[in-house]
Amino acid sequence: METGISTASFFPRLFTEDALSEIGRLGAKKCEVFFASRCEYTEDFGNVLIDRLKNADGLSVHSVHALTNQFEPELYSLNQRAFKDAMDTFESVCRIAEQIGAHNYTFHGATMLKKAVKYSFNYDLITERVNLLCDVAAKYGVTLCYENVHWAYFCNPGFYAEIKDRCPKLGAVLDIKQAMQSEISWKEYLSAMKGRLKTVHLCDYDERGNLCLPGQGKFDFVNLYQELADAGFEGPCIMEVYTKSYSEESELKRAFEFLKECEIKASRR
Repeated sequence: METGISTASFFPRLFTEDALSEIGRLGAKKCEVFFASRCEYTEDFGNVLIDRLKNADGLSVHSVHALTNQFEPELYSLNQRAFKDAMDTFESVCRIAEQIGAHNYTFHGATMLKKAVKYSFNYDLITERVNLLCDVAAKYGVTLCYENVHWAYFCNPGFYAEIKDRCPKLGAVLDIKQAMQSEISWKEYLSAMKGRLKTVHLCDYDERGNLCLPGQGKFDFVNLYQELADAGFEGPCIMEVYTKSYSEESELKRAFEFLKECEIKASRR
């Protein structure tokens, strides 16, 4: 395992390329690139990121993450025009992932933003589309990885368990803050993702569920690293926090160092 940082930790304070440079200065060797705008899904922008990576002291991109509501929900649309447009954008993201050396795509998919609506899933359609997305991503050396998100379809472990066997190429992303917000133990999600986990997103939270930097809340990161090791996970754990949780970037540095210390402590037990 290796601890890294997502460019999302600087959104919207810094543009994506500037966040990438800052991650390099903080000393991380792995990162996730969070694309914040459609203009970033281009080869020209990929070249900008490549230039920044050359000066980032060995930093490499593990995964990419698109802004969900720009197009991902339409990947399940029955409207063929909307679906085609979404697929074109999805393929653009996969193409730039290959360009910058990323092999994983963090995926949210369709959302459940209408709280008063009781959602019923068409698993046949979902698995058909997920398998298509997996095949398109694979053309670019990328694994599609479904992330648990409390406001999206994958808001409980049962969703992933339902589609896992039907989608043999599908990976997974474990987000511990999203598990908390779903009011389900992250260990239940980890169990459902067994054998498919590619990335873990790290953030801390207090007794009231308020999000904060790692080391400022109650989450037991040492136990997390231990459980991940026991599960055979060897991928990166990516710090993904919100800018409202800190004022100075020196605070991010301390949080990152705290996580690395937790990783070391876990390895010694």
